[in-house]
Amino acid sequence: MIARITLHFKLTSTVLFLMLWSGLSQAAQFPDFTVIVEKASPAVVNISTTRGARQQSQTPGQGPLPDMFKDFFGRQPPQQEPSQPTPKQPSQKRRAPKARSSGSGFLISEDGYILTNHHVVKGASKIVVALNDRREMEAELVGSDPRSDLALLKIKGQGLPYLTMADSDKLKVGEWVLAIGSPFGFDHSVTAGIVSAKGRGLRSETYVPFIQTDVAINPGNSGGPLFNLNGEVVGINSQIYTRSGGFMGVSFAIPSNTAITVAAQLRDTGQVARGWLGVQIQEVSQDLAESFGLKKAAGALISQVLENSPAQAAGLQAGDVITQIDGHEIIMSAQVAHFIGAIVPERTAVIKLVRDGESIDVDVVIGHLPKSIASTLDGGKKGKYVERIGVRVGILASEKAQEWSVRNGVEILEVDEGVAQELGLQVGDVITSMANELIFSIVQFAELATTLPKQQSISLRIVREGSPLFVAFRLNE
Repeated sequence: MIARITLHFKLTSTVLFLMLWSGLSQAAQFPDFTVIVEKASPAVVNISTTRGARQQSQTPGQGPLPDMFKDFFGRQPPQQEPSQPTPKQPSQKRRAPKARSSGSGFLISEDGYILTNHHVVKGASKIVVALNDRREMEAELVGSDPRSDLALLKIKGQGLPYLTMADSDKLKVGEWVLAIGSPFGFDHSVTAGIVSAKGRGLRSETYVPFIQTDVAINPGNSGGPLFNLNGEVVGINSQIYTRSGGFMGVSFAIPSNTAITVAAQLRDTGQVARGWLGVQIQEVSQDLAESFGLKKAAGALISQVLENSPAQAAGLQAGDVITQIDGHEIIMSAQVAHFIGAIVPERTAVIKLVRDGESIDVDVVIGHLPKSIASTLDGGKKGKYVERIGVRVGILASEKAQEWSVRNGVEILEVDEGVAQELGLQVGDVITSMANELIFSIVQFAELATTLPKQQSISLRIVREGSPLFVAFRLNE
């Protein structure tokens, strides 16, 4: 009996030992994030902004449309306008209500410079930064850049904790990354995951080669840092891809190299100058690759060279395929905007392209990116640019109208800065009415835009992927 008990004890001990060893072995495969969190947290801040509610507008990001890229700035629901007094009630003056929102950010210098997202502080009348030690300070907006969705703030102080920026080009797909932010107002929450992809191009920000991760990101994380295992910042969390409005496993961060360049320009001049080539490009399919004498389906095919552009001055032609820019290989067409935009204007870049089956190098003096890209397009090109709204629109194809059950409207061909970008409008959306007037043609839409009043709420009905939504905006100019 004693022998059996002894044997059972030995077997049980062996099993427990193996289970413990297995657990320790599995734990050893995962990184220890505690040191990073302890060192980095003091430099991560919470950002609160105060806005006049009358200046806010409902955006597609707040509606039920599917498959949307959203910033995750914790917006409050739109506030109702004060009702008009009835004849029996005395008229009362009411102050426009204020709306408070929050996001994240982080210190990049000991003297108080802070990086965050443009959409976190956009339109704010007051910006308050809460430090890790619970101190709150009002921040100055040094500069903001909508195209990269980055903003630089400044608080008063010396000897403040700050984070080190890494070289995001060295980041590898599959590498562990860590995020610290304030989702739903829960300060200094930590989440981790891996890099899912690099160099992602999104319609909303064509000049940013986003880092895609599966790190859990939610409203309030916007503007917070993304770390590598060395505790260095490799990205700034900016957007999520969602159908539900919350995290679904796909998050996007602005690379640290992009942020370093933008922050330096914002600090020096308060604005960002970007390079401009002046071409319309498209992807290279396998069939196109064969027809142009390419070994593989890669590069960017020039479909149009714009008038009076750096590309025209350098002799680039429609039909050329861009394969490299300053030694950087071009695989997808979206990379052209990433690399050209990062080049300082007036600098000469070497562009390798394939023309008539032969590879040649062309020196191009990069120009300044125009404020309105769409306004540089050939006037005879399909569609019309409507400056007050910030979109180029074209004729609604009958196939799309039938598929989406749309009887009237114009299709968005390009989204520029201004109202369109603020509303989150996207290429492919169909505008069916504006200011309660049905839209039947490009000319009618353009003419109606010129008559819109200032500082009044204007309705806009769009259809995206067959789903309709009303949004509202106000024109300041």
